[in-house]
Amino acid sequence: MIESSITRNGQTTLPKVVRETLGLRAGDRVRYIISDTEVRILPVRPIARLFGALRHDGPTISVDEMEQSVASRAVEE
Repeated sequence: MIESSITRNGQTTLPKVVRETLGLRAGDRVRYIISDTEVRILPVRPIARLFGALRHDGPTISVDEMEQSVASRAVEE
């Protein structure tokens, strides 16, 4: 079990293993989900970190082509 203490100001330091598990770095933000007597800590991922997360090897297409493709599939179903 991993523990940390709370200061007089209600602050705590997340232990290194917790930061590593969540992939947190200095300046990152966390979100707290409270459920009855349990609290979950989730990392808040800035949009900038998502850049390049999705890869596409095919040709690029325009927004119009995407909309046409979606519209044609909607008619088929």
